[in-house]
Amino acid sequence: QVQLVESGGGLVQAGGSLRLSCAASGSRFNIDAMGWYRQAPGKQRELVLSITSGGSTNYADSVKDRFTISRDNAKNTVYLQMNRLKFEDTAVYYCNAKKFTGISFLDYWGQGTQVTVSS
Repeated sequence: QVQLVESGGGLVQAGGSLRLSCAASGSRFNIDAMGWYRQAPGKQRELVLSITSGGSTNYADSVKDRFTISRDNAKNTVYLQMNRLKFEDTAVYYCNAKKFTGISFLDYWGQGTQVTVSS
């Protein structure tokens, strides 16, 4: 089992910045990709940014050039730096970790942290 603990959400004005952190604990061996997803009211959960243990990233076009992701492999912690926030970035942000079981990948999720951007 992998436990993910998020921190850093809150209320910010449009144009501002926030930094989210997610620390993995428990069975951290073989964690590959870690990243962030978000879910706005009435919408499906979507990928924001993810990063593999090797440093490859995958991101949503809507956050390109505004959000960056970094990872401390030694601490199994991933960070999401969000700059130039927009009202439409308002959502619950969920940390995700993908653990390789030897056959397939298992998804683990944090409890979510609210990000609210006021216009």
